[in-house]
Amino acid sequence: MIGRMLVAALLVATWSLPAAAQLTPDAEKALYEAAKAEGSVNWYVAHYSTEIAERYGRAFTEKYPGVKVNVVRATSGVVFQRVVQELRSGPPQADVLASADISHYLELKRRGQLETYRPANSATLIEPMRRIDPDDQYHAVSFGLVVLMRRTDKVKAEDAPKAWTDLHDPRWRNQIALSHPSFSGSVTTWTAALNKAYGWSFFEKLEKNKPQIGRSLLDTNAMLKAGERTVGMALLQAAAQDQDKGEPIAPIYPTDGGVVIAGSMAIVKGAPHPNAAKLFMEYLQGEAFDRLQSQDFFEPMHEGVPSRTGLVLKNTKLLIISPEELLKAAPEVKDKWRDTFGN
Repeated sequence: MIGRMLVAALLVATWSLPAAAQLTPDAEKALYEAAKAEGSVNWYVAHYSTEIAERYGRAFTEKYPGVKVNVVRATSGVVFQRVVQELRSGPPQADVLASADISHYLELKRRGQLETYRPANSATLIEPMRRIDPDDQYHAVSFGLVVLMRRTDKVKAEDAPKAWTDLHDPRWRNQIALSHPSFSGSVTTWTAALNKAYGWSFFEKLEKNKPQIGRSLLDTNAMLKAGERTVGMALLQAAAQDQDKGEPIAPIYPTDGGVVIAGSMAIVKGAPHPNAAKLFMEYLQGEAFDRLQSQDFFEPMHEGVPSRTGLVLKNTKLLIISPEELLKAAPEVKDKWRDTFGN
């Protein structure tokens, strides 16, 4: 299961790579020529902010002139539903889907709506991330953690919540920032993982403190930066980015576990630009891109690429939910969320 594979990837210190471990120059040239004839690739993406996704798209086009990346950025739930609607009504417009909710890939795979393709550059990844789907229909591109965060000028480190269950303390009434699992794949994973760990009573207790609820996890950071809330949930990468920019935000590693989020990608069946999609997939799994995204505080997926988050994994408890568990749990936790929080 990807969850256990991901933990292994995080904890093992050294990896051995095969001798021919990446896309060969001849194969890259041939794929580039085919992609250039198509002219563009449509990237439906939830992993990154619009600003970051467009910057990554421009970097791809700088490397491969003549192949433009059209970024369609939304939350995981929105991009997934858009792809489903396109497939239902006719040929899709999406080429590459990048949802943070891995259950989306399992559902599309079940329907036969993903292309089979194994990027050659997957061989350069740390070993357990090289092939997260044995049928080569979805692939790893990033991973991270959902953690707690605090506004540093309002909440001292010693007073901040240390565990997810600390958010039940009445002192945090009207102070908590959350996001919605119906819109965000990362939040779906977090909700399912916390439900697995504590049962739904965790969320019923959380509701009593009247959290403010946004859509994407980027909304929680925005709430804290605007002074609307003082503590909340966050992607580690986003909290570390804000902290680096001088914002009064600091991540907190929950003592009961950060929730592992696997960022994946897939080529949609019947994609309008199939060769550009394959070239883009190769690029996203290459070391050059990994170094680029690691500068934005995403955890690296290649040996030797440094991490900027300061995460010390041997000292960090992780909460894992497998793709199969997530696919089964997602509809139920979304329904329960609406019943409990009223939105």
